[in-house]
Amino acid sequence: MAAVACGGGRSGSGLFKQYEYEEEMYLSLDGTATLYVNTSIAALNALRGTSFDATPNGRTDREVFRAYFTTPQTHVTRVSPYRRSGRRFVSVRMDVDDIRRLGETAPFAWSKYTFTRAGDTFVYTQAVGAAPGNNVKDVGAVGWTGRDLAAFRMHVPSKIRFHNTKADVGRGNILAWEQLLTDRMRGVPLSLEARMDAQSILYRALILFGSMAALVAFAFALVIWWVRRKGT
Repeated sequence: MAAVACGGGRSGSGLFKQYEYEEEMYLSLDGTATLYVNTSIAALNALRGTSFDATPNGRTDREVFRAYFTTPQTHVTRVSPYRRSGRRFVSVRMDVDDIRRLGETAPFAWSKYTFTRAGDTFVYTQAVGAAPGNNVKDVGAVGWTGRDLAAFRMHVPSKIRFHNTKADVGRGNILAWEQLLTDRMRGVPLSLEARMDAQSILYRALILFGSMAALVAFAFALVIWWVRRKGT
């Protein structure tokens, strides 16, 4: 994934922003999701109170991160280490059984999730607060500037009716909420909300494709009937 390789998502100017911590969700209308956590190990330690080896020249043990993010609701499918700005990062890809229960897991317990249907729309909310027990950890001087960013990004599966981000919808139906890493470490609340159609973009595309195919077949059959009638 290009965003992982560059360590963040695209900014409004088209350049790549670099996030120190990022949750990137590919949501499905049935409540399942694919979730990526792209983070420096130092930021993960600071935000979660963990003690993963974050030394610049250390070796990244994929299995310890696989074990940390594996829960009854999340199933890790890939762990990819990389480096940036003299710091070690890790990208963890996982499948989520039910986004509404993700807050029950230890790695994501700082969020409360809802995903409900209201008529012909689905409403997604995520209230991000402090880590349980305020387990913020002092990781020392790791090269942060004070302008470092945390982000929560979501790839919405259907037409977006409303969102409360402070930016436009990105290419590919992407919403992004950003926060200073210092604010995230202090547990400053962040509220995410998006409302979307109850039919996915893929479903609409398949319906359109099927309709066009049926129209072409009907026109073809009409031409054959006309040719045969004229020949007779």
